Amino acid sequence: MTVAADAQSISAPRSKVRRSVKWQAVADHAILILGSLLMILPVLAAFVTIGASDVEISRHGMQISDGSHLLENFEKAMFTQGGFTGSITGSTMLLNSFILGIGFAIGKIALGMIAAYAIVYFRLRFATFAFWMIFTTLLLPLEVRILPTYEVVHGMGLINTYTGLIVPLVASATATFFFRQFFLSVPEELVEAARIDGAGPVKFFIDILVPVSRTMIAAIFIIMFVYGWNQYLWPTLITTDEAMFTLVRGIKQIYQSIDGGSDIPEFGRSLALIFIAILPPVLVVVVFQSWFVKGLVESDK
Repeated sequence: MTVAADAQSISAPRSKVRRSVKWQAVADHAILILGSLLMILPVLAAFVTIGASDVEISRHGMQISDGSHLLENFEKAMFTQGGFTGSITGSTMLLNSFILGIGFAIGKIALGMIAAYAIVYFRLRFATFAFWMIFTTLLLPLEVRILPTYEVVHGMGLINTYTGLIVPLVASATATFFFRQFFLSVPEELVEAARIDGAGPVKFFIDILVPVSRTMIAAIFIIMFVYGWNQYLWPTLITTDEAMFTLVRGIKQIYQSIDGGSDIPEFGRSLALIFIAILPPVLVVVVFQSWFVKGLVESDK
């Protein structure tokens, strides 16, 4: 009798726990799902529309059923020459975008780390003032300095070059700020131990700070790669040769060009290029998201 009563008293709270619903969690998940659908559905609609012919898209707009031209449009997007000169392909623009994104990210990380290292460890008299001067450049968008930057690049003969695309934009107050904050959190005992072992400034930077900063480097790389990949204004100004166009820059050229003498824009090919342009940043963020979060929130060195 006592055992049965104990079992009944134990099962009662459990049944109440099972019936309880955390409505706040349900509401949070519903908002997240709704936001995800708002972002995913346009991309899904564009992907479905890629399978339609240019005539169908011109007549009926976005499609809701899969068509038979999916592989054809992707093949045209990657390998068929087009544009106003008829000499640009999607694979060329994809390569240019990768060069811009990776060069942009690596350059910003290198300069940001070196600047932060000098500000934190070299005890310069005006180090704090120099840091705040660098930091205030965050208040100046690219559009403010784009004309003088263009004049300098044009004067150096760097139009339609990878150097002209990448180098003028690699100075980064964002990377300098994050690396400075990271270096300030490195224990002083680590610096003293390196000095006792006879490590000079260069050896300390390469052998200790760079390995310790690998998660921060990964986080900054993701941010800067996506930012560089999505650049439109600067590549538009600095590249006039279609062979140097990036995907974001060149999609408009493909859309505005005329396919085979007809008066119908290449909607399917343009949508395929848009989808191809979306994939690399998404894959970088998805694959390295744990490194991204860890690099921004980790405090243990």
